[in-house]
Amino acid sequence: MSRVLIIGCGGVATVAISKCCQVSEVFSEICIASRTKEKCDALADKLRPNTKTVITTAKVDADVKEEVIELINSYKPELVMNIALPYQDLVIMDACLECGVNYMDTANYEPENIEDEEWKAIYEKRCKEKGFSAYFDYSWQWAYKKKFEEAGLTALLGSGFDPGVTQAYCAYANKHIFDEIETIDILDCNGGDHGYPFATNFNPEINLREVSAPGSYWEDGHWVEIPAMSIKREYNFDQVGMKDMYLLHHEEIESLAVNIPGVKRIRFFMTFGQSYLTHMKCLENVGMLSTTPINYEGKEIVPIQFLKALLPDPASLGPRTKGKTNIGCIFTGKKDGKDKTWYIYNVCDHEECFKEVGSQAISYTTGVPAMCGAMMLLTKKWNKPGVYTVEEFDPDPFLDALDKYGLPRSVEENPELVD
Repeated sequence: MSRVLIIGCGGVATVAISKCCQVSEVFSEICIASRTKEKCDALADKLRPNTKTVITTAKVDADVKEEVIELINSYKPELVMNIALPYQDLVIMDACLECGVNYMDTANYEPENIEDEEWKAIYEKRCKEKGFSAYFDYSWQWAYKKKFEEAGLTALLGSGFDPGVTQAYCAYANKHIFDEIETIDILDCNGGDHGYPFATNFNPEINLREVSAPGSYWEDGHWVEIPAMSIKREYNFDQVGMKDMYLLHHEEIESLAVNIPGVKRIRFFMTFGQSYLTHMKCLENVGMLSTTPINYEGKEIVPIQFLKALLPDPASLGPRTKGKTNIGCIFTGKKDGKDKTWYIYNVCDHEECFKEVGSQAISYTTGVPAMCGAMMLLTKKWNKPGVYTVEEFDPDPFLDALDKYGLPRSVEENPELVD
């Protein structure tokens, strides 16, 4: 029986909250909080008739630490689930430390303002030392490790699908399948069709910034950075079919390189259709992906935020989207001195997700692991002070929970490899 504060009420948060309400024996009380309390109220009214979970709502600006602290102190949760924006990770972590509460999120920190001089100095130093230039990395949150240890609190980072489930797959393979993992290829395929000429499946600011950045991968102990979308492969995905996929930088590569001993190479690929790429390149060329404010008719606007207002809300895509996602990890390595290859993945149906929780599969595949990660913390199956990513915990109870609550595993031995 636990009390949980959930910050965020977008597409992913809606799924996570809906799934929490399916497990009221663990999530006995939840408070849904966001800037727009009306959205929280509407979701609460929808869920209350079908759950024993006691639901309350609150208004909070998660950019303002004092507001978050006030809400935590008044509600007194055992855990804060941060399902807001990655921009707000550090504010919410600071508030949790001050209030003595465990923390979790679904994506690592990145700054909203990349022109901030203090952030830029640290960023440029990291680019030079580490060799990748993505705006998001774990260093800011890993810096909290000692603070959380000394406070006796746990911070779980990136409990979505990728990051999150993909790291649990890696931990499972390392624990049960391989004596030594040599290579990891993380493949993220969305075979869904929403019918729009162009839309993003999660927050446009985060999505477009991630996709338009240079790609990078880990090989032989260092980062290799490449121009955006310059490495393309094709892969035949179970229940989806043949798709084009492109190598991107992705956050779990950074933590897996630290936590999977002896791994020689880690890459991340995501599928994109040509129409999406053409639209994105055009928007980038005319400056619509910029995060630098411009003056328009006497008002300051941020181009990518204006674009976000024009694009379909990702939370609205559920009724329109058909098809399936397929996300997983292909491993090569050694077992008992012999070469071994292995593939673990999940296939998720957009229409089935909508029937269950009113969401498309992209939000579902992030929201379900958020609930399952929270469950691991609340039931003390994952319980050690400090700041951790998913692969640093025992993967077995987490993957069992995913199997039970909507994201079951599939396994293929000797899969087709990515060249």
